[in-house]
Amino acid sequence: MVLIPLLIGLLLSIVLTPYIAQLMKKAGIVGRDIHKKERPEVAEMGGLAILIALTLALIPILNEALSKALLVFLLFGLVGILDDLTVLKQSHKVVLSLLVAIPVILISTDATLNLFGISINLGLAYYIFAVLFITGSANLVNMLAGFNGLEVGTSMIALLFLALITTGDARLLALAGVGTSLGFLWWNKYPAKIFPGDVGTLSLGALIGMVGILGKVEVFTAVLLIPHAVDFLLKMRIRFKGKAKGKTEVLEDGTLKAPPYLSFLGLIMRAKRVKEWQLVAIVWLLEFALGIVVYLLHLSL
Repeated sequence: MVLIPLLIGLLLSIVLTPYIAQLMKKAGIVGRDIHKKERPEVAEMGGLAILIALTLALIPILNEALSKALLVFLLFGLVGILDDLTVLKQSHKVVLSLLVAIPVILISTDATLNLFGISINLGLAYYIFAVLFITGSANLVNMLAGFNGLEVGTSMIALLFLALITTGDARLLALAGVGTSLGFLWWNKYPAKIFPGDVGTLSLGALIGMVGILGKVEVFTAVLLIPHAVDFLLKMRIRFKGKAKGKTEVLEDGTLKAPPYLSFLGLIMRAKRVKEWQLVAIVWLLEFALGIVVYLLHLSL
């Protein structure tokens, strides 16, 4: 029973993703893979496959709590579609994210926050926290992006460890996300045949936040998002105007030259000469290490 959403999500995502890629290419919704010397053309908005696959994966086990969580997931997907098609301003994206996160207050959950064994009752303030938490999670995942397999791979790892430390609806939701992400990653890994787009990254980020809220593991979820938070803080110093300052360059040997501003990925590029797939692998390993820390911390409490 518990593996049903994982298996359905995995199979549907593997099948639907190349189909969505074909549709996007026919519609001219494509982008350049700028971290390769050849700059190949790749289908965008592949996250539509994630939206469809995860929705169908949850249908056999859908209940009231999962229905509300799915609603938030899909609403963030709609914001992502708008962003992909119109390139929303960052401030507009955040405001829309706050609006579509509001339905989380309809989910019946206690208003306590568990800080590594210390329970803090936030009362009504918890619902404000929940909206901000999901908004933050969605936008953090959306921001640490731009390399083959990076966003979906890190999200899959985070959801995997959240599935290990949660039970009930939260675990089922996380496992559906793991299966869907893994199926999509088959086509999104280096060299990518399709990009998730903002529709994929925003919805997966919101999904991670929803699992944290449903499973009452908000703090552990925050730990898993440390790389994303570091990236956010570094980019905040330049008011999120990195594109205007310059981009990551691909050198003749295929290694990457860090952009002329600080970011989480830029720190790795400055510390070690890496190719794109190596950079992504390092971030995956860091995320996996954080997952181990979270799992051991949860066991100890």
